[in-house]
Amino acid sequence: MPLVHIDLIEGRSTDQLRQLVKDVTSAVSKNTGAPAEHIHIVLNEMRPDRYSDGGVLRSDEK
Repeated sequence: MPLVHIDLIEGRSTDQLRQLVKDVTSAVSKNTGAPAEHIHIVLNEMRPDRYSDGGVLRSDEK
């Protein structure tokens, strides 16, 4: 049972996330041989004011 965790900044549409999990499931199945129904994906969406690059909050970037 592959378990995939994906961390990303929030802001993508449901359709974009739906396509992402479809594509990731396909890639994991292809490369591990695991059936799609046994592949689990956790999407962790972070608010831009809760994530920092180089000491600058993503929400402060222009």
